[in-house]
Amino acid sequence: MSFLEKTGTLIKRHIKIVLALLDIISVLSATAFSATLKYDAVRRLPVWFTDHILVVLAVDLIAMLALFMVCRVYKRMWQYFVATDYAKLSLAFFASKLVTFFASIFIWIDAPRNFFTWFALYVTIQYFLIMVSRGGILLGYNFWRMRIIAERPVEETRKKRVMIIGAGNAAKRVIEELRGVKNVNRYNVVALIDDNKIKHNSYLFGVKVYGGRDVIIKTAQELDIDEIFFAVPSAGEKSKKEILEICNKTGCVLKILPLISDLQNDDKAEIKIRKVDYTDLLGREQIKPDLTKVFDLLRNHTILVTGGGGSIGSELVRQIAKSGVAKRILILDIAENGAYDIQQEIRRNYPDVELKVLIGSVRDEKRLCDIFEEYKPSFVYHAAAHKHVPLMEDSPKEAVKNNIFGTYNLAKTASKYGVKRFVMISTDKAVNPTNVMGATKRVCEMIVQSFNKKSDTDFVAVRFGNVLGSNGSVIPLFKAQIEAGGPVTVTHPDIIRYFMLIPEAVSLVLQAGAYAQGGEIFILDMGSPVKIRELAENLIRLSGHIPGEDIEIKYTGLRDGEKLYEELLISEEGIQKTQNDLIYVARPMEFDSEKLFRKLDELRNMIENASHTEVVDVIKELVPTFKPNNVSFTHNEDEEKEAEEVCV
Repeated sequence: MSFLEKTGTLIKRHIKIVLALLDIISVLSATAFSATLKYDAVRRLPVWFTDHILVVLAVDLIAMLALFMVCRVYKRMWQYFVATDYAKLSLAFFASKLVTFFASIFIWIDAPRNFFTWFALYVTIQYFLIMVSRGGILLGYNFWRMRIIAERPVEETRKKRVMIIGAGNAAKRVIEELRGVKNVNRYNVVALIDDNKIKHNSYLFGVKVYGGRDVIIKTAQELDIDEIFFAVPSAGEKSKKEILEICNKTGCVLKILPLISDLQNDDKAEIKIRKVDYTDLLGREQIKPDLTKVFDLLRNHTILVTGGGGSIGSELVRQIAKSGVAKRILILDIAENGAYDIQQEIRRNYPDVELKVLIGSVRDEKRLCDIFEEYKPSFVYHAAAHKHVPLMEDSPKEAVKNNIFGTYNLAKTASKYGVKRFVMISTDKAVNPTNVMGATKRVCEMIVQSFNKKSDTDFVAVRFGNVLGSNGSVIPLFKAQIEAGGPVTVTHPDIIRYFMLIPEAVSLVLQAGAYAQGGEIFILDMGSPVKIRELAENLIRLSGHIPGEDIEIKYTGLRDGEKLYEELLISEEGIQKTQNDLIYVARPMEFDSEKLFRKLDELRNMIENASHTEVVDVIKELVPTFKPNNVSFTHNEDEEKEAEEVCV
C-alpha cells in the first residue's frame, strides 16, 4: 500500500478529528489574517485587542465546536457534495459567531468602533477558510478515490463500462454510488445520455453527455458499454418504455432505479438498483383505481371466490384480504396445491382474516348447495375455468363440463340462495370465438345474462385479455425456454395480444363489480396490443442474450383455435362509459334465454356419449359467431365412428 493510500485511509477513519482540527486552525488563521489586514502589522495592534483576544478566541472556539456538534456537522459525509449539509454548516457557523459577538461586547463594555469592523473581517475570513476546508476534503477524497483506489488491479474481470440514461440529480447520485469504495473496482461510468439538448457535450463529474436517445445504440457500440442504468425519475411510462426498448437493442444489461424519485427528497436514501423486467416495458402507468367504495360494499359480508388458487382467483383473495373488510373469505378450488399456497400466504400476511379453503368442483351441484347452505355467501367471484386454448381444443367435452355447466351450476345455486352479486371472469376470446375455450366462455356470458333476467341476484361478467405472468401465459413459458438455451417458440410473427398486470386486472374486476346493476358485460381497456414476437425479443435481450444469435426464435404456426388478433367487443354490442375511463359496458345482445336453457339440457344429456364434433356443433348452435379453425373437428365422420367402434 502506497504512502498516499495509507494517508487517505487514515484521514478517512479519523475524519471527525481532522475536521475539528481544521476548524481550530481556521480560527487561528482568521485571527492572524484579519489582524494583519486591519492593522497592517502585528506590532501596531491596539491595546484592547492584545488584552482580550485570547478570551475572545476561547469563547469563539467553544461556541463553534459546541454548535457544530449539536448540529452534527462532524457526522456528515463531506466527501460528497450535499447542499443541505453546507446549509446546516453555515447556520451553525453564524449562530456561533452571534454568541461570540455578544460575549465580546460583554467582555469589552467599552469596545471601540473599529472592533466591529475587525470582527466582521474575522468572520468573513474564517467562513471562507471553513468552506475551503470542506471543499478540499471533497476534492482530496475524490482524487484519492479516483487516482489511488481506482488504480488497484482488478483480479477477476475488468470493470463494467456503464452508460447512464439521464444527466440530472438522479444520475449524479448513481455516479457517486458507482464510484464509491464498494463499487469503484466494479464499474466505470463512461457515458451519459439525456434528451435535454442544453446538456449535450457537457460533463457531469467528468463524464460526457453524448446526446439524446437517438445516439444510445451508436454510443453503446463505440464505447463498448456493458450495462445501462436508467435514472430518469421524471420520465413518463410511455417515454420510459420507448427509451428502454432502444436500450434493449444494444444487448447490454439494463438496470433501473425504481425508487429514484424518493432520492430527490432524501439525500441519504439508499439507491436500490434492479434489473429491468417485462413490466417496465408495459408502456403506461400501472392502474391503481380507488377501491374504497368497492370495499365498503363488501364490508361484513361472506365472499366466495371460485378458482381461488389460480392466478386471477388468488389475486382476488389477496386484495380482498388486504382490505380487511370481509366477514369471511371462502376459496373454492378443485386444485389443492394452488388453494393451499394462497391459504398459507393469507394466514402469514393477514392472520386476522377469517379464511376457509374448500376443495370441490363447480361441476358438483350438490357440493355447491352444501357450501351455500352452510356459509351463505353474499358475493361470488367466479374465476374457476379451463382457460388453455390448445388443451381445450383437444378436450372440448371437459371445457363444456367445467366452463359451461360449472357456471350454470354456480349461477343456479347463487340465485337459489339469494346471493347479492355474482361476478364472472370472462375473456376477450369470447368475442367472435375461433376456439372451444372462447366459445364456452361466450356461453357462460349468456348464462349470466339469462339468470339476471329471472333472479334477484345481480349477475355480471367482466371481459379482459391476457394477464402478464399468469400461470400458463407466455411470460413463464418464454423464460423457461430462454433458461434452457432456446428456442423460444412464437406461433406467428404478426400475432398480437392485449396484456394487463394481474393486480391491475383484478382491481378493475372488483371495481366493475361495484358498478353492476345486473346483466352487464364489463370490458376492461387493455391499452395498446403487444406483438408477441417483440415481447419474446425483449425478454431475450433482458436476459442478456441476442435474439436470433444466442437464442433462436422459432415460428411454429398458429395453433388450433388461435387468432392473430384478439377482440374485446362483439360488433353488435356497442359500448358505453362508466365512472372509470378504463371500464366500459357492452350493450347486451338479444338472444332467446329459453332456447339457451333447452339447448343446455340437450347438451348435458348427450355429452357423455357424443363425439367431439357433435359437441362442437352444439356449441356452434349456441354461439352463432363461433367459427372454429381446428382441423381436427372437420375430419370424416365415418372415420370417427369407425375409431369409436374399434375402442369398444
